[in-house]
Amino acid sequence: MPEHLISIADLAEGQLESILALALQLESTPHAHRDALSGKSIGLYFEKSSTRTRVSFEVGMAQLGGQPIFLSNRDLQIGRGETIADTARVLSRYVDLLMLRTFEHRAVVEMAEHATVPVINGLTDELHPCQALADLMTVHQEFGELRGRKVAYIGDGNNVAHSLMIACARAGVDFSIASPPGYEVADKYLDLARGLGADTGAGIETGADPHAAVGGADAVYSDVWTSMGQEKEQEQRLADFDGYTVDDDLMSRAKGHAIYLHCLPCHRGEEVTASVVDGPRSRVFDQAENRMHTQKALMLRLLDRA
Repeated sequence: MPEHLISIADLAEGQLESILALALQLESTPHAHRDALSGKSIGLYFEKSSTRTRVSFEVGMAQLGGQPIFLSNRDLQIGRGETIADTARVLSRYVDLLMLRTFEHRAVVEMAEHATVPVINGLTDELHPCQALADLMTVHQEFGELRGRKVAYIGDGNNVAHSLMIACARAGVDFSIASPPGYEVADKYLDLARGLGADTGAGIETGADPHAAVGGADAVYSDVWTSMGQEKEQEQRLADFDGYTVDDDLMSRAKGHAIYLHCLPCHRGEEVTASVVDGPRSRVFDQAENRMHTQKALMLRLLDRA
């Protein structure tokens, strides 16, 4: 395993599959590793509020016998000007793992540069690797073998899209994304994914047409159009994303067995209709549960306990 998990691209060949296999095992036999992290602790630093990230890490660590410690910028001196480097050095003396959910990507990179314990990216404005692990686990639960499947993403080329694209490329899963002009995925992550895909056979397609993107898809994915910190852009974004709602008609253009995915929270009537997200094709709550299973597997691997 890598020293840290900042991006899915940090995982070497076979490591992604290993984490997913362990996560599936943890789901089916949840008590098998209940003391594996006894005496270990994880510091969970949050600049952004969260339901799934916080609860899944806290409960997951507890289920493995370890201790989670919630931290915010109101709790730490980092909120009063202490450097990230000094914070990393200090916290490394107390805990065995660090997880950050923050705004600027450079913060988690800097934390990893100075920490002497593994650092997990719980979300930045650029990447969300923990979500991508849960996404692929959900697709695997539904269809088995991942290689050769196709995931279509409709909407903003944001942190979720970046990590999902990279994860699909690493796993040999075809990935297509349809975004309005001006909201495409960042070139550096597109180039990274295409490089990984060249090794695994995963095709990476971008465009602006949702109908074209979902053709042949096994899973259709969307996310909120206005993320945390973008509230001032909401009115403009609602106008720009008109026509990008995942509805029953769009789902009908994917494969007949296609499932719907969303990282949650969702806004019914914006990026997805209620008939889709609450319908029989939706796997969003399985996906949310899988955050815990994949993160447990990740923590075990980073600490070399499984």
